[in-house]
Amino acid sequence: MAFSTGGRINTNIGADQAYAALNDITRDLGVHQLRLATGKRINSASDDASGYVISKKMEGRIRAMTAALDNVGDAQSVYGVAEGALQTIADILTTIQEKQTRAANGAMGTEEKSAIVSEINSLLSEIDDITGQTKFNGTTLLSGGYAQGFQVGESASSILTVSFNSVDTAALLGVAAGSVTTSNIGSLTVEQALSSINTEIGKIGAYVNRLQTKESNITTAITNTEAAKSRIMDADVAKEQIFASKLQILQQTATAQLAQANASPQSFLSLFK
Repeated sequence: MAFSTGGRINTNIGADQAYAALNDITRDLGVHQLRLATGKRINSASDDASGYVISKKMEGRIRAMTAALDNVGDAQSVYGVAEGALQTIADILTTIQEKQTRAANGAMGTEEKSAIVSEINSLLSEIDDITGQTKFNGTTLLSGGYAQGFQVGESASSILTVSFNSVDTAALLGVAAGSVTTSNIGSLTVEQALSSINTEIGKIGAYVNRLQTKESNITTAITNTEAAKSRIMDADVAKEQIFASKLQILQQTATAQLAQANASPQSFLSLFK
């Protein structure tokens, strides 16, 4: 570092050095004040190039996992809608089974059996209505066969296929709605239909449990990644305040020294009196 005795006034070395020091201090103070204002240690790539790149990768991973978490929620909703409809259908089939058993009572007359047949046909029509009306975002779930993939992880290969078998009264019971008569009521395969529906409900329960596990794992991964990103990106406010206070004091002393260095050549004016 260059020093001057002060005898050469054309170039004030002391003032230049004080000015340079003041600029450095002011620049550093600005960095710490910005960190305090934003709460971030890295506000641009120049602050920490490698840290910036790593944190951006983490941010991308967090956003991908957050989207996957939304997908998990949507898949759970689809399963929930389908499960509710299937449980209602199971209840209806149980009622039909009860009616079928009552119709097998030899003490019943033709009118009573006809009333039971009419009620069963009505219940079968209700099953068809439920099948057609069970939708998610406008897409039917139980009619025509539903099969859609949901990305439930940050990787594009983490696909869970949500699918349901088509529910059709003719396929379930061997007789379509409106076709039940007193002569074929005993041929309704209600027990088999109930078994099929309950199997589907059981599958849904297993998949929902799987999705809940995925939801928990993704949430934990997001939290841990956020914590890692925070250690890189976020400012330690207490530490930054200490640096800022120190630099504010140095800024004041540097300003005072600059003023003093600018005034020191004036002492040589006495040589010309």
